[in-house]
Order: sequence, then C-alpha cells, then structure tokens
Amino acid sequence: MRKDKEQPLATGQWGWKYHHIGIPTKKIINNEKYLAEFKIAVAGFEESPYGIEWMRFEKGSQVPELIKTIPHIAFEVDNIDIELTKHKFNIITETNSPSDGVRVVMIEHNGAPIELIEFSKGLKE
Repeated sequence: MRKDKEQPLATGQWGWKYHHIGIPTKKIINNEKYLAEFKIAVAGFEESPYGIEWMRFEKGSQVPELIKTIPHIAFEVDNIDIELTKHKFNIITETNSPSDGVRVVMIEHNGAPIELIEFSKGLKE
C-alpha cells in the first residue's frame, strides 16, 4: 500500500511525467482548437499553469464513451511502445498521432481513462 507521502508508481518508479488533465465539457470555449479526425474541440491548455485542457466532443465523434464522460490524466513518456510492452494495460484506443510529432494512446485503470503522450525529439527542444 502506498503511503500519503509517496509518489504513485507511474511517476515515482516508472518515470512518467504529468502533462495535463483533460476534462469533458459541452460548453464552447474561446480559442478552441479543432481536431477534425476525432471530432473534438480542445481549449485552455496553452493558458493553464496546471495543464487543464477542456474537451468538447461533436456528435458522431468515435472517441470511446469513457473519454467523453470521465476526465483523463495524461502522462508524458519517452516511448509509448516500450511502456505498452513493460506493463499490462487495458488499451482503449489505438496509438495515434493527433498532431505532428505527437503520439498518444489511451488506457483505462479502475474505470478512469489515462493518456500516454510521446513527443518526437525535435518537439522537446
């Protein structure tokens, strides 16, 4: 059992880094960025000192219902493929690229969606 002062395994031992929390909303937010492939509008990340990203899903979005209804936490990892082989995860979306130089995969743990995000080396600099 993890004690209050201890980091969770993902950050304390596996080396994952917190990146953002994605919160589903039905509200239209100024300066939304539209991801046509997923029928999602996202907003707020660039301005949030805490990494809060609002996600508004259009009708017909093929994103799993769990992601549309439950906030997710995202962790940056060095290599998604390695993480998926090191741990046994319940994968809820295939690895995909929502933008240039970015790869993501969504997993589920105890009913909560979790995003793993990997940036190509050029984007980190």
